Amino acid sequence: QVRLVESGGGSVQAGGSLRLSCAASGSIVIPYTMAWFRQAPGKEREFVGAISWSGDRTPYADSAKGRFTISRDNAKNTVDMQMNSLKPEDTAVYYCAARVSGSASDNAYDYNLWGQGTQVTVSS
Repeated sequence: QVRLVESGGGSVQAGGSLRLSCAASGSIVIPYTMAWFRQAPGKEREFVGAISWSGDRTPYADSAKGRFTISRDNAKNTVDMQMNSLKPEDTAVYYCAARVSGSASDNAYDYNLWGQGTQVTVSS
């Protein structure tokens, strides 16, 4: 059984950086797309960015472009997201998601596997 486990969340001041990691445990042999979503209190879950199996496609939400970078290591079954220039509006629970077939998508319903989430809090 495959599980996704996020780590790296925490509290930081505006302008600071955090690096989130997502590790997939269990056996995944089918090429899959990974993505990050976030959900702030009282708001719907929203797409942050995704990365294709080969890493050649990395779409980002407008709010993340130029500040967040997603990378992956297929040998280790991990995907990271470097977040720079953080803003208070980035405060949310961040979720890692995997899609076992299909290309990188910004639709949460396209993803089959989800982690438990990690809290990111940015203070002004």
